[in-house]
Amino acid sequence: MNLPKRGAISNPRNRFEPLAIELDDEFADEARNPETQFLRDDTQTLISYSDSPDLGFRASVNPYRGCEHGCAYCYARPYHEYLGFSAGLDFETRIMVKLSAPELLRRELSSPKWQPQVVAMSGVTDCYQPIERKLEITRRCLEVLAEFQNPVAIVTKNYLVTRDLDILERLAAVRAASVNLSITTLDAELARRLEPRASLPRHRLQAIQRLSAAKIPVRVLVAPVIPGLNDHEIPAILSAARAAGAQYAVYVLLRLPYGVKEIFSGWLATHLPGAQNKIWDRIRATRGGALNDPRFGTRMRGEGPEAEAIRRLFQVAVAREGFSKEPMSLSIGQFRNPCGQQLEFGLQG
Repeated sequence: MNLPKRGAISNPRNRFEPLAIELDDEFADEARNPETQFLRDDTQTLISYSDSPDLGFRASVNPYRGCEHGCAYCYARPYHEYLGFSAGLDFETRIMVKLSAPELLRRELSSPKWQPQVVAMSGVTDCYQPIERKLEITRRCLEVLAEFQNPVAIVTKNYLVTRDLDILERLAAVRAASVNLSITTLDAELARRLEPRASLPRHRLQAIQRLSAAKIPVRVLVAPVIPGLNDHEIPAILSAARAAGAQYAVYVLLRLPYGVKEIFSGWLATHLPGAQNKIWDRIRATRGGALNDPRFGTRMRGEGPEAEAIRRLFQVAVAREGFSKEPMSLSIGQFRNPCGQQLEFGLQG
């Protein structure tokens, strides 16, 4: 079944739950097309930490859990299972909202234990998903970061990021802000099906243009690269992003951990049944015959001839378009405590 503006077509069983509910036909239609619910998340801490060498940051802030964008391939879907939900429709219709996030962030940045460093927004779900337009939790978190002049690296696929240009400009003035715009495809129809509630590709390019014009460093993320589906678009995406003003570029290969395999398989069977086997075979060719490889160092890029061909295609296009060869770096040199006293720190990439 092809649900309107949903990426998943079902609610697979939560692997941590011993019981599963099967609804009678009377309730089946409602279960297959649920309304989005926003649930209060009363977490007592906000900043999360990761020691993954594959990431360019240790600290991250996620104002939401779950994501209404509904991207069929999203690697973050399994995190919803830790909350007792499904990685399928629940992930995009049961959104946990951290209403106290700005206050928690201020408290944690004020702590003597805080070591100034780049904070990523978001590391798991998109901090500019549709409900942010109303709640403005991300904006209020950015205001806190600007108060402390603590650097932030935003990851999003939503044009809504341009709403906060005023705050981002203040941070960028002290080398404390960058934005990573994810573009999976330039095909608007494919984007509508693959990322049903995210901004269309042309709007993401417009966001890059506006951010760049405001002198905010922008990196385009060609992510995820799905072998057999969008890998051929890498040169065109990079060309369009560079023309819009992106200075940096990176790509991430599709990975399908845990229940994401079933969800993405269902999406392929629904939207591209004729190409399903070809795409599945090419994905496996980049993962040693598997659909996911959790090893650090290979999980973002894959390995083997298929993965190497993608890497070379990306490198050639990056060089041709003139993207910066230097890594994107932000400064913690202007971090200040709540009393306004400036502290002395070096630079952090």
